[in-house]
Amino acid sequence: MAFAIRNLSVLAYANGFTLWHYKSGKDRLETISSGNYLSDAADMLTVGDLIMITAADGARILCVTLADLETVVTAPLS
Repeated sequence: MAFAIRNLSVLAYANGFTLWHYKSGKDRLETISSGNYLSDAADMLTVGDLIMITAADGARILCVTLADLETVVTAPLS
């Protein structure tokens, strides 16, 4: 399955920071965390945003480390 923008929701927004939730359906955490999975939302995401991920094999919070016109890079919160 691929990224579905309809499954990305804003939970909170303040001072240029957004907390998101993404429900992936059948995709696994490894797939969502790697590569450019969230690139279709690049125009909505900002460096420092947090994304709570609900995946087929668990949950994780990712931090957006790079967001430009076509690329979104994330890193898991430790």
